[in-house]
Amino acid sequence: MAVIAVYSVKGGVGKTTLAVDMAWRAAIRSHHATLLWDLDPQGGAGWLLGLPDRAESNAAAVFRKDNKPADLIVPSRYPGLAVLQADESMRSLPATLARIGKRKRMARTAALLATDYTRIIVDCPPVLNEISDQVFAAADLLIVPLPPSPLSARALPMIQAEILERHPRHPPILPVLSMYDARRKLHREVHTGFAAGWPVIPMASQIEQTAARRAPIGTFAASSDINARLQRLWDGIEAKLAMQQALSS
Repeated sequence: MAVIAVYSVKGGVGKTTLAVDMAWRAAIRSHHATLLWDLDPQGGAGWLLGLPDRAESNAAAVFRKDNKPADLIVPSRYPGLAVLQADESMRSLPATLARIGKRKRMARTAALLATDYTRIIVDCPPVLNEISDQVFAAADLLIVPLPPSPLSARALPMIQAEILERHPRHPPILPVLSMYDARRKLHREVHTGFAAGWPVIPMASQIEQTAARRAPIGTFAASSDINARLQRLWDGIEAKLAMQQALSS
């Protein structure tokens, strides 16, 4: 089992779209029993997969000691892909976790879910607080989408320093250059500068269509360049996880 968290300190960088896409590829392309775990109170991950909003507001209950996460998980319309949706209860989760004071509660819950899922993809809220602490302690790999901006050159070291301070044995971090437009000089400078070598997700109309269609790109634009790029990113993630497993065994 591997926990892959998609995390950013700011919204609007394609975080949720990327988390949903990676979960779909884990289930459909790699044939893993996959859980998409949404920790963002906006609940965008389930919505992008065409699920209705949760009727109850109790998603945060998964962090209770006596939790039964299976009771909160629903299947998606894609074989092998299930979703643990977020709801409004997640807004009070940081205070709840601070009161509990146990940074590995999520890691223990993920371990329980390992009997049913070999890949858990986490859509994280754009915050540094008790929720991110739980994610950093549970994740095997942290994907960080960042826009092609000089501010990203400052944001990534800040994220790395914060994680290192709180979690000396933190998961590997994979930065991804998102929303890239090769027509823009600044974007090109970032791509060949501090973000050289990062995976790149360009601006594309198909990404916008994922929200309009409420479906992953691979279901409606399989022959597109952006779908090929996202598949290469996922293949690289799988290779990285396999290497980590080989080194730890």
